[in-house]
Amino acid sequence: MRVIRTAKEMGIQTVAIFSEADRNALHVRYADQAICVGPPPSAQSYLLGGKIIEICKDLNVDAIHPGYGFLSENADFCRKVHDAGLIFIGPSPEAIEVMGSKLAAKAAVSHYDIPMVPGTDEAITDIEAAKDISLTIGYPILIKASAGGGGKGMRIVQNPEEFEEQMERAISEAESSFGDGSVFIEKFITSPKHIEFQVIGDQHGNIVHLFDRECSIQRRHQKVIEEAPSPTLTQELREKMGKAAVMVAKACNYYGAGTVEFIMDENRDFFFLEMNTRLQVEHPVTEEITGVDLVKEQIRIAEGKALSFKQEDLSINGHSIECRVYAEDPANNFLPDIGRLETYVRPQGTGIRVDDGFEEGMDIPIYYDPMIAKLVTKADNRQAAIDRMVRAIDEYKIIGLETTMPFCKYVLQHELFIDGTFDTNFVANHFTPDNLKSNPSKEMEQIAALLAVKVVGSQKPAQSTTAASQSNISKWKSRRF
Repeated sequence: MRVIRTAKEMGIQTVAIFSEADRNALHVRYADQAICVGPPPSAQSYLLGGKIIEICKDLNVDAIHPGYGFLSENADFCRKVHDAGLIFIGPSPEAIEVMGSKLAAKAAVSHYDIPMVPGTDEAITDIEAAKDISLTIGYPILIKASAGGGGKGMRIVQNPEEFEEQMERAISEAESSFGDGSVFIEKFITSPKHIEFQVIGDQHGNIVHLFDRECSIQRRHQKVIEEAPSPTLTQELREKMGKAAVMVAKACNYYGAGTVEFIMDENRDFFFLEMNTRLQVEHPVTEEITGVDLVKEQIRIAEGKALSFKQEDLSINGHSIECRVYAEDPANNFLPDIGRLETYVRPQGTGIRVDDGFEEGMDIPIYYDPMIAKLVTKADNRQAAIDRMVRAIDEYKIIGLETTMPFCKYVLQHELFIDGTFDTNFVANHFTPDNLKSNPSKEMEQIAALLAVKVVGSQKPAQSTTAASQSNISKWKSRRF
C-alpha cells in the first residue's frame, strides 16, 4: 500500500502479486492489476522469483519494487531481474551480496575509518581457536550468523563453559533459517543503544544520509518502537556517525535507499553493526522529519535520475515516533495472536499517520509477519510526539486479538524512555506482563459508583432528608462532560 500510493502520485500503474491467503488484502484491491502467485506458504508464492519475473514479462511490467521482506535482499533474485531486462528498485546485486553477509560487510568497510566491534573477521571453523579468541576479547561474547537477521542465529555466551553448546545452537539455527551455517564472534556490548542512519544514493555516485533513528526498544532482537532523531546524539556525534554511514555505503558503491546500523555503548562509542540493503519498516519517521518521500526517490534513482537534493539541503524538522502494531500478546512473551479484526478503527487528527494493510473484518494470516500497521506521530518536539502517540494509541480500537499497543503505551510513559536513557535491554530489565495491569481509571470508578447508586436506589429505601435535598440539585450542574 505504501509503495502503490507513491506510484499513483507519480502516474505509474501498478501490479500487485498475492498469495491465496492475501486474496482479500487491501493492496490487491488498490493496485491497477493483481495476480495470484500461489498458495499461502511463502516458499510456494512470494519467494518464487522466477514466477514473479514471468508475470512481469507477460504484463509488460517495467520494474519491481521488492518491498521490505521476502526477496528484497536476495542478490540472486536482483541479478535475475536485471538479466530479464527489468528494473530492480533497489541497489545492485553486488551491493546486496556484500552487505548481506556480515563478514563480507566487515571486510568491505575495514578499509575506511569506521569503528568495528572487536571480534573475528572470518567464519569460525576451529572451535578451540575460537575459544582462545573469546578469552582475548573477554566475555560475554556474541555468536552471530553471517547471513543472519531478525535476531536469528544469535547466541550470547557468558562464560567458556557454555561456549560449545551455544555455538552448536547458533550454527543449527543459521542453517535452518538461512541455509548458511557460517557464524562469527563479537564482543557483546552489555547495555547497547541501537542507532541507525538512513542513507540514499544515486547511480551517479552521489550518496547522502537523512539523519538517524533510535531503535533500541526491541523484543527478540526485533524493533517495536522507533523514533527520529535519536534523543541520545549530540549534533557533533550525529555528524560523525552520518559521515561513517555514508562511507559504509560508498564501500559497496551503493545506490538506492538503505540503512546503516550502529550499536553504541555507555560511553557513546559507536560501532558498525550491519547494513540493510532495502527500505526499512521504520522509514516513515525519517520521512516525517525530513519531508522526503523515500519511495519516490527510490523510483527516481531506479530510472537513472540524480538525487533531487544534496546533504546541505537536508535538515531535521521536529520529532517523529513509530509504534509497530503487531498481532502479538505482550502478556504472553509476545507470541503471535492470530485472529479476526472484529473492530478496527484507526486514530485520526493532526500529526498522525497510519500505514497499514488491513481493515475491519479481515483475518491476520498465520503464514507471515504478524504486523498489522505502523502507527506514526509527528510533532514539534519529542515530548509532544510522545503525548500525541499516547493519544493515538488510546484512539486505536482493535478488538478480536491482542496487539503490542498496551506495551507501547507502557514504554512511552516509562521514565527511562522519557529521559532517553533506555537501551536494547529495556524489555528484559523493565517489562513484565504485570506492567500491563492497570488500576481502574477515574472515569470507570465514577461509572461503577453510579451503577452502585442505581442498584441501591432500586431497593427503594426510605428517603432521607439528605437524599431529598440532593434530588433538588440541577441535573445540568451534576452532569459530567
